[in-house]
Amino acid sequence: ALLFRNRYNTPFSERVSFFKMYGQHNSFTADRLEFIGRNKNLKNPAALSRKKLSGKTGASIDPCAAIHQKFDLLPDGEKEIIFMLGDESNSAAAQNLLNLFSEKETVFQSLQQVTAYWKEVIGAVQVQTPDDALNFLANGWLTYQTLACRIFARSGFYQSGGAFGFRDQLQDTLALLHTKPDLVRKQILLNASRQFVEGDVQHWWHPPEGRGVRTKCSDDMLWLPFALARYIESTGDKTILNENVGFLESRQLYHDEESLYDLPISGDLSGTLYEHAARAIKHSLKFGERGLPLIGTGDWNDGMDQVGNEGKGESVWLAFFLYDVLMRFTAVAKVFADPEFADTCKKEAKKLQKNIETAAWDGEWYKRAWFDDGTPLGTSENDECRIDAIAQSWSVLSGAGAEERQQTAMTSLDKHLVRRDLNLIQLLDPPFDKQGLNPGYIKGYVPGVRENGGQYSHAAIWALMAFAKLGNREKVWELFSMVQPIGHGSDAAAAQIYKVEPYVMAADVYANPTHEGRGGWTWYTGSSGWMYQFMLHSLIGLSRKENELSFQPCFPLDWESIGITYRFESSVYHITVFQVPNQEKSHWTINGKEGTGNTIPLTDDGQEHEVRVFVGV
Repeated sequence: ALLFRNRYNTPFSERVSFFKMYGQHNSFTADRLEFIGRNKNLKNPAALSRKKLSGKTGASIDPCAAIHQKFDLLPDGEKEIIFMLGDESNSAAAQNLLNLFSEKETVFQSLQQVTAYWKEVIGAVQVQTPDDALNFLANGWLTYQTLACRIFARSGFYQSGGAFGFRDQLQDTLALLHTKPDLVRKQILLNASRQFVEGDVQHWWHPPEGRGVRTKCSDDMLWLPFALARYIESTGDKTILNENVGFLESRQLYHDEESLYDLPISGDLSGTLYEHAARAIKHSLKFGERGLPLIGTGDWNDGMDQVGNEGKGESVWLAFFLYDVLMRFTAVAKVFADPEFADTCKKEAKKLQKNIETAAWDGEWYKRAWFDDGTPLGTSENDECRIDAIAQSWSVLSGAGAEERQQTAMTSLDKHLVRRDLNLIQLLDPPFDKQGLNPGYIKGYVPGVRENGGQYSHAAIWALMAFAKLGNREKVWELFSMVQPIGHGSDAAAAQIYKVEPYVMAADVYANPTHEGRGGWTWYTGSSGWMYQFMLHSLIGLSRKENELSFQPCFPLDWESIGITYRFESSVYHITVFQVPNQEKSHWTINGKEGTGNTIPLTDDGQEHEVRVFVGV
């Protein structure tokens, strides 16, 4: 086996990675130049025409791992080749791991275990609908993308970082509430340990040391109480609130300092998880002259890092999100027997809702933000970013927008941001380009690319969720059919435009005239988790609350029914959901036993249950 170590990376200086090929008559090289060859490339490397490789290794070369094996293959013959990549804490441990897998039988046993693991994970929830693309994504690929790429690897072709993002992985794990709730719990506690005593958090950090960046981003810490409330509501696990978690200590940012990359100290101060979440909310109750939360150096849209960097700019989207967090955490505070903070959350939410309606409505949609100098953003007065999608979507998702304004805002989103000619939903329009407004590094993107007026898939999915919450099933299905990735590869012409993998979510799709409809940044994107949540919760309409499953579907009325296989602990439920037009009351049967309503009880009895749910629409 070829063994590799990087002494220059202090946290990993003793770790050893290895590459091995089973079989005899192997040669090898660790020299990339030798493998590729002069004036050649990876399509036709020089190694393929060599009789053997030189065996060159060392620290002064451009390294690679290449093993060469020659063999004869008779007509219709077969040859089995096994490659093994591994990593361990040191040389001795690496050698032990190599010895452990020295026999082919052990390799195949390990492969079977991996296969069994993924079957268990993706088998927790399976859906059967008339749409093959939906089934294909929901029954494996999105869960795999979220768990393998976002949680385990934290790496992909477009970003090979390995860091945890505070807001990112909390959002990702919410897609696993039905399949891996234990992992959601673990992630919530891990994130809480990256909170400073003042209440703010590391924007991202690298394990195992925990070195990361402290910023003035305004929404990061709020995803902790948001995810915690969602987790408790779904699983009923209230014991998590009493888990003791430490705080980080580091110097605070100076007034004119936007970020600090540092290794904070894990001090002696700690608190319950409930205290961590409450502290995050209290830290966020900072408002500008309009009574809306300060945007700091970016809210969800990191690219708007110059809108409020002087400490006065306000965010409308953040106002909606904070309202949602406050309302959710009111229930959490009551569970924790903290009626005083529950009352505080409710009062702050009510005040915030009033301020939103007073200041943020632009006539046909909600504004996006205000700069430090009071200049509005996301208003009909702007030549660039006249309308922004996430303020409209979250007026609905949070429930904070006035009912009639929610409808008007989403109609405006549909009118101005849905590009049916390109099968995408823009984040904002028009893009930032030549005008005097400087919202931040978002303006560094080419107009129509990524956050700067392209489709940013997080936001597109939030729009789908909002239309579903409004009950607009025709619009939901039309827009889902547009933005789901498989449709972008439906034929050779479409695939040539899209250019990226159609079986996973892409973070963005370009609206720029020179690259219209081209996908970007696949795999390593949190939109996979949000798309899965949309499919399960908004379209299929399934939601779990402790030991109950509720159904509020929003799939097309011409679908006679859909099927769901749902694993609850040791039990399996085979569910058929019917949407029944002109039926006022919903009802169900479980193994012949009848009940009323659209909620069924779940029992951990190790049995299989046949369920039929009839939802009136």
